[in-house]
Amino acid sequence: MTTPLQSLLDSHVERGTILGAVALLGTADGMPEQVTVGSVAVDGPPLRSDAIMRIQSMTKAVTSVSALRLVASGRLGLDDGLEPWLPELADRRVLASPAAALSETVPATRPITLRHLLTNTSGYGMIPAESPLQRAMAENGTEAGVDPVALGADEWLARLAELPLAFQPGEGWRYHHSFSILGILLSRITGRLAGDHLRDDLFDPLGMVDTSFWAPPEKAHRLPAAYRHAKTGFLETEPVGGGFSAGEPPFDVSHGELVSTADDYFGFLRMLVHGGIAQTGPARGERIVPAELAAAMVRDQVPASAKASDSFFSPDFWEHTGWGYGVGVETTGPHPGRYTWSGGQGTNFYVDPDGTIGVLLTQREADGGFGELISEFQDLPAQS
Repeated sequence: MTTPLQSLLDSHVERGTILGAVALLGTADGMPEQVTVGSVAVDGPPLRSDAIMRIQSMTKAVTSVSALRLVASGRLGLDDGLEPWLPELADRRVLASPAAALSETVPATRPITLRHLLTNTSGYGMIPAESPLQRAMAENGTEAGVDPVALGADEWLARLAELPLAFQPGEGWRYHHSFSILGILLSRITGRLAGDHLRDDLFDPLGMVDTSFWAPPEKAHRLPAAYRHAKTGFLETEPVGGGFSAGEPPFDVSHGELVSTADDYFGFLRMLVHGGIAQTGPARGERIVPAELAAAMVRDQVPASAKASDSFFSPDFWEHTGWGYGVGVETTGPHPGRYTWSGGQGTNFYVDPDGTIGVLLTQREADGGFGELISEFQDLPAQS
């Protein structure tokens, strides 16, 4: 029998929305429905259910959990200043106004903390409108986009630190850059590359065997092509088994983003649904993160005063959405309490208060036309 999930994904392949997708939909305690459709590339072979996908901003939830584990172990506090590990962030200057010249600054009134990174309120982030700061970020290579990072972690942070903050720490919200800084913080505190730390801290214990900052040569063939949707069809941006995510990068990518599989990420989300207790891998049954921190992670943590309408997303973003630690939280609407997020290369997850989990992985650049698929996916009922 064809299920609603199968029908939905088949229809979007037929309509040319996507080349292919792997999806899991189910509950935290049951066997999820898995559907795999389409191909790895234009005129390519069928997509595999164990395809390794570039999950991009779905990385944020993962690094947040690892940071909260450091909090639980007493290695740093949520409100500790980060200068001992990130001296580049000492003595910050703040733009006098968002559109001010880079020379028009005032001193930061407080240090940047871990809480600021987890909530995207550090003062760094994507700038939605052209301004001197936005142009400076583009010129020095620190402006974010869907393309892989082009600078090693230390150089990237040094260049970012040359620029002023867009607002006082804790008093505004800008997307993305705080989590690149968070990856570097994990590396500095642990004395290891973030990828090595995450492997031992989360991936191996949870059995996330295919999650990393890059696919090793023996697994690279499982990377589908990355592509964007154009008027003439699909425009490939990274080939099957190739591109930046295939093989070890030429520099430290602690500030970068992960590759993963639907199975790996579903297992990670099952841990969160169970209040921080692992449900998969060698650590099954063990506590990964304290229950109170796991609960705080998926509640809105951004004060109303920081929710500016120009926060990179649509002007009405904050009407129905909040931000926890690395995840978006639906505050009103048909699914209050749902936490969710997407990756820029066409990936999405969501978790409902009743324990329903959905993971959708494609490799289509997530432009405006991709939103319809996400909305329809998130409205599907989980099959019992």
